[in-house]
Amino acid sequence: MASSTVYAAAVDLGATSGRVILGSWSKQRLHLNEVHRFPNSFRSLGEHDYWDIGGLWAEVQTGLRAAVAALPKGATLASVGVDTWGVDFALLNDAGRLVFPVHAYRDVRTQAGLKRLAGTRAALERIYAATGIPNVFYNSSLQLEETVASCPAVTDLATRCLFLPDYFNYLLSGKAANELSIASTAQLIDVHSCDWSRAALNHFRVPASWFSTPIFSGTKLGKLRKALADVHPALAKTQVVAVPGHDTACAYDAMPASPDGTDLYLSSGTWSLVGFETDQPVLGAEALAARISNERTGDGRYHPLTNVIGLWLLEGTLKDFATRPKSAKEWTQLITAAEKLPAPKALIDVVDPALGNPASMRAAIDGQLKRRKITPPRDLAGYMRLICDSLGKGHADAKAAFERLAHRKFKRILMVGGGAKNRLLCQATANACGIPVVAFDLEGSAVGNLASQFIALKAVKDLATFRRLLGKTLDQRVYAPRHA
Repeated sequence: MASSTVYAAAVDLGATSGRVILGSWSKQRLHLNEVHRFPNSFRSLGEHDYWDIGGLWAEVQTGLRAAVAALPKGATLASVGVDTWGVDFALLNDAGRLVFPVHAYRDVRTQAGLKRLAGTRAALERIYAATGIPNVFYNSSLQLEETVASCPAVTDLATRCLFLPDYFNYLLSGKAANELSIASTAQLIDVHSCDWSRAALNHFRVPASWFSTPIFSGTKLGKLRKALADVHPALAKTQVVAVPGHDTACAYDAMPASPDGTDLYLSSGTWSLVGFETDQPVLGAEALAARISNERTGDGRYHPLTNVIGLWLLEGTLKDFATRPKSAKEWTQLITAAEKLPAPKALIDVVDPALGNPASMRAAIDGQLKRRKITPPRDLAGYMRLICDSLGKGHADAKAAFERLAHRKFKRILMVGGGAKNRLLCQATANACGIPVVAFDLEGSAVGNLASQFIALKAVKDLATFRRLLGKTLDQRVYAPRHA
């Protein structure tokens, strides 16, 4: 069996957890084995927030060893690929050493630059026209601008800027390269090409020399570094493949979408990422006002999307309760209790910046409601109902904007991620959007990561073929819209 089956490892790092999944492709079917899972969070040091990059790298190596241990006797690991959340980066010198700490995107250090750009209409419109990315607090452009402004000597120390999947690829292979999908989250890529925007780099005073021409996903970066490959004979020929570095791009690749382009995608997790695929960007004043982000697929096309704050609202609120669900049964009980409650009389404004990273999410939600003379929920079930209905409305607003600006009519919403397992959120989305939600039991980003590897290894012809074959095997649940 080992000779007819191709094995690959997906390193899938999220802002709250990471995992390494061993994928196998055999007889035109994908099989998954989660071999390692671990928590992730940023740490505050003084007034700023940072990622524990050393800790994440240790977990990646642990995951690789676990993947090898899970292989059948005599099998080898053909490849490994890494995807992460967007925008965050590592600055390196010529020797490949970090020369600056890796900040977390929720750090407040970008607020001054955010407000400055927002207050200069001409510059705001010029940057959006150049990059297709709106002015958002977490943008790499704003982070890099602040880094250079606060630590000018960094321009003498750093010679490369690698986004986090690029950096882990470098640690794995020794090859420093910028992959397109993750680069497109930075607000620094030219929206009309697959290269960097000179106008954006100049505006944010970011050295162009820090970057190389972006590569497409599916590019083989080379074998594992010798120190890693020597761990086990199964790693001797393991290739490092640049998959779509942005986890959202991977999740979109995993969607078994209709070829006619009538499906809207929803990757629901910490963020709700709503978007679709197209050969052309969605630009203009109204697109800027709607905060549509023209991020890129790994092959250079576009997936215009908008970020709805997502289940970060629930994750934060749970911290303010003494008890929280600890098992699937308890989660089901909480959702059932929330479903039995009447619909909220008013919803949360999910685009309120105060919900970005508050000290207390419950207090931030309560404060917003009280300012509008609305009584906050009394218990966790009440917050669950309020949050799910509010996110459903946020998803519907995104759908309406895309239909108007892209001159499309969407017939279904394909939903993956943790939120796809929350039937209350799925139903609220279907109700608000007025079209069916198809929720897949699918490890979206990890599956898209593996798809890119298997295509690069020529185990699968192309993405359309992968989606078609995958769609035949997936468990799914359809939520038809209900009207009150």
